[in-house]
Amino acid sequence: YAETFIRGYFACQGQLKVIAANSHAKAERPTWSRRLEFILASVGYAVGLGNVWRFPYLCYRSGGGAFMVPYLVMLFLCGIPLLFMEFAVGQYTRLGPVHALAKVCPLLKGVGLATVVISFMFSTYYNVLLGWALYYLFSSFGAALPWQSCNNTWNVAENCSSGFPGNTSHLQSIEILSFGHVALPCASHLPHLPSFQIHNKEQRTSGGLRWELLGALLLAWVIVYLCIFKGVKSTGKVVYFTAVFPYVILFALLINNVQLPGAKNGILFFVTPVWSKLFEVKIWVNAAAQVFNSIGIGFGSMISMASYNKFNNNILRDTLIVSLTNSFTSILAGFVIFSAIGYMAHVHNLPVDNIATDGPGLVFVVYPEVLSTMPVYQLWTPLFFFMLLCLGLDSQFANVEVAVTFIKDGFGPKVLRFLRKEELLVLAVCVVGFLLGIPHITKGGVYVFQLMDHYTAVVSLMFLAFFEVLAICWIFGNRISIMTKKMLGKPANIYFRVCWLVCAPMLVLCILISSVIQYTPAHYGDYTYPVWAEVVGWGISLVSIVWIPLGAIQEIYNNKGSLLQVSTGHIIQTNDRIKTCVVALTRLERAFLKCCFSENVPSLTLRESKQL
Repeated sequence: YAETFIRGYFACQGQLKVIAANSHAKAERPTWSRRLEFILASVGYAVGLGNVWRFPYLCYRSGGGAFMVPYLVMLFLCGIPLLFMEFAVGQYTRLGPVHALAKVCPLLKGVGLATVVISFMFSTYYNVLLGWALYYLFSSFGAALPWQSCNNTWNVAENCSSGFPGNTSHLQSIEILSFGHVALPCASHLPHLPSFQIHNKEQRTSGGLRWELLGALLLAWVIVYLCIFKGVKSTGKVVYFTAVFPYVILFALLINNVQLPGAKNGILFFVTPVWSKLFEVKIWVNAAAQVFNSIGIGFGSMISMASYNKFNNNILRDTLIVSLTNSFTSILAGFVIFSAIGYMAHVHNLPVDNIATDGPGLVFVVYPEVLSTMPVYQLWTPLFFFMLLCLGLDSQFANVEVAVTFIKDGFGPKVLRFLRKEELLVLAVCVVGFLLGIPHITKGGVYVFQLMDHYTAVVSLMFLAFFEVLAICWIFGNRISIMTKKMLGKPANIYFRVCWLVCAPMLVLCILISSVIQYTPAHYGDYTYPVWAEVVGWGISLVSIVWIPLGAIQEIYNNKGSLLQVSTGHIIQTNDRIKTCVVALTRLERAFLKCCFSENVPSLTLRESKQL
């Protein structure tokens, strides 16, 4: 028996060495200290600033309570299955998005690199929002809030109004002026207020640095570094606070807001269903896009964080927790925001829809006005901006971690030979991100910010998402169920298989087509970007998208065979080598190898298992 086994061993020693080496490499990869840390980190990444300023506005503009119908349908047909898919790929391969997708679908391996590029580009300007939050946080500790009165050196008293001026078109809200003084010098986010007219061409250029914002941006990156420099070991500890604390503030604000006069009108404005909206295709597309973007599919962050799980972690449970918590937070934030907007509409005797808005204007213009009129505003204002900081930090951790994981997986030994310590690698990534964020904090930096956001988060993301779903759901196909069976002990049920094969790809394709059809050039307020800026914007998009065709061309050039064989070449070659190796082994010898290496060895019959 020993002689037979030795012959079989030497026959397949090449493949077994590869499997053993992979198993050893996986064993050395750091893991989350507790399962709760992974859940909190994933919830923190999914629940970001968009839950506070995007979902409530989108909900009331899309039929109020009726919007929950398409939203929940898209959540269960698209959001949950695709999140489960990314968790499965990351946990099974124990690799970042680049190397994981290269194993799953070599032909579209460029999708993995594209997700790393878009995540890092996103992190460079997302941290600018955290810099604004820090600036407002520090400003809120003064004896009086800067946006409470018109007695400031940076505003003209004759054109300033404390509160919202209603139909008085020659006046500007002090909140608008304050926000312009801080970061957005030449625009208004409120539809009922006139936009700032720009007569000086220099105002549309950089115009020099805002040094106070440079300090805030630097501090934001320092905080990010201190939270992630030890990898999942340090991030796992930080998220206990940053992922939980925002809920404390949201509930506290909700309890306070519902007691204010006019709050009921704001909430009714938010939830009152307009059932006729359900017959509009755009509403369903908006619901799918909101679910997709809110959970964070396509950025590679979920794959990266799941790669630090233990092999048998229950990702199905984690998927449900993360996705449902994310949706609950969006709805909770809607009640918080619109109860406050209803109160402000009552104070200024204005219709609610004259005040409601989305984006940075909601949290940096509208809500500061609400806070300034609340009882004990000295308490609520700092807490609100600290909550924004916590919401943004969790998302930023994941975005930066994608780039760090890619470098460690692909160039780990070479980079660490130069930098000596992993902490220096994280520092280098943060320094590069800080330098790339500087153009956003110049006096005209808002135009750079808006251009980056439009062509990164809107244009590029949907292309990457489509090709990721194409690679995993259609080309890799049913093998996702095999992966989940090995990790969880049972294959994915019929619900997930149907969503992966039909529902999710079709929905993502519809969103992509809708995005192309409804494409509008980037603009900021009343300002339309010139042609050269549009060219720069498309260049920003191509920086990430271009890796998809380049990866496919490189794979086709280096490998022979049909397109299908190239698409799944690594998997086919591995399976063929294993089949050749095990020919010389008896069934019991296969059982021995199955016990040792657990992967890619043919299964035993019940009788042989009992015999073993």
